[in-house]
Amino acid sequence: MKERRKITITIVVLLGITLLAWYFTRTDKTKAVAVEAPVKYGLFTISVTTTGELEAKSSEMINGPSPTALRDARLWQLKIDDIIPDGSIVDSGDYVAQLDRSELTNKIKDQQIEIEQYQNNYIKTQLDTTMDLRAARNELVNLKYAMEEAQIAVDQSIYEPPATQRQVQIELDRQQRAYDQALRNYSLKYEKAVANMSEVTTALRKKQTEVEKFIQLSQEFTIRAPKAGMVIYQRDWDGKKRGVGSSISSWENVVATLPNLREMITKTYVNEVDISKVKVGQRVEIGVDAFPDKKFTGQVVEVANIGEQLKNSNAKVFEVKIEVNEYDSIVRPAMTTKNVIITDELKDVLYIPLEAIHSQDSIQYVFVGNRRQQVIAGKANENEIIIRAGLKEGEMVSLLLPSDPESYRLSPISQSDMERIQAEDLLMKEEAEKAAARQAAEKENIMRRNVQFRNSAQPRPSMPGGPQRGGRR
Repeated sequence: MKERRKITITIVVLLGITLLAWYFTRTDKTKAVAVEAPVKYGLFTISVTTTGELEAKSSEMINGPSPTALRDARLWQLKIDDIIPDGSIVDSGDYVAQLDRSELTNKIKDQQIEIEQYQNNYIKTQLDTTMDLRAARNELVNLKYAMEEAQIAVDQSIYEPPATQRQVQIELDRQQRAYDQALRNYSLKYEKAVANMSEVTTALRKKQTEVEKFIQLSQEFTIRAPKAGMVIYQRDWDGKKRGVGSSISSWENVVATLPNLREMITKTYVNEVDISKVKVGQRVEIGVDAFPDKKFTGQVVEVANIGEQLKNSNAKVFEVKIEVNEYDSIVRPAMTTKNVIITDELKDVLYIPLEAIHSQDSIQYVFVGNRRQQVIAGKANENEIIIRAGLKEGEMVSLLLPSDPESYRLSPISQSDMERIQAEDLLMKEEAEKAAARQAAEKENIMRRNVQFRNSAQPRPSMPGGPQRGGRR
């Protein structure tokens, strides 16, 4: 019993010592660790960062068969049976792709069957006209013999009575008329035969020409490179590459392209929130994901006027094209790029991290030492913000909110700084109004010149009854 009590007392004493040790050695976790950053002075860059894809600025199209020939053959869709790998290097005349010939082959077989029918019709017409003309010629010969017999009878009737002479003369006249009529009929039959033969000959040649065109079109189903370069698959409207199994149409027959790798652009999409910042001519810093150590420069060359909605996304974006200034042989189309579009650069300004600035009741302030300092902020980028008034270079601002912010006294901005800011705002407003007025004037001048050009290009109508050039007044 006594031993159990001693054990219990020992345990209680150990627990008490442990609690006392924890109490005196514990740290105050409610006390915030001070994290500060200096107020910086210098160049402040505002940018928009996007992801893009490289493509050639200009490309040579590798086309399939002629669209006109395909439409004449009533071929609307052609499947790609075979094509060399994307990115292959080819020389001029090298094999690129093979299109499906099955539908065209069936059409050629049907046309050849029709040619046989036209040939049979040609031979039949030729035999019929030959027989008809031969019969007409035989009839002419017989009529000529009959006319000669009648002439002999007339010659022998000079000693016969007048009635007999008149009778044989009438017979001679009748034979002459029959011969002349048969001769005219033969001429008409000959012209008809020539026309019939010309018709069947033309039909046969037309059908033979169609077959020749089909055979020539079949040779175009083997696609070859028009010049040396790198083969890049053409993309459909949905962005899918045209590989084996894809189709081309009789209206859009591009199978692949040969891009000019010395002039590249990167196509990217900017969110509608940031598109107002992006303008043509702005400088761009370009990085290629495949080669992180490679850095390029470029400039914005085109900004879309109308937004679009990308696949699997609810946000509206605007297409932006950026021209790459440098050339590097390792860069290839379809490589992913990181584009930093420099939308604005401000020199000689103060700026601090975004985490340091706070606001309450439309008043912006930062924590500097033991005070809350009111500030007037300007433009911001992804990480920092410009301070137009309230701070000096080198001052340390807190990045974390103190545990009792209300206990810090608020130091307002001086009157001189407020007047300076107001003067700057007024000057910026006036410059913006002047720029808007210049743009409106330029637009009006362009519209006026277009109207004058259209009016000068239209012929003036002549007045009814008015004087004519070169005539009398």
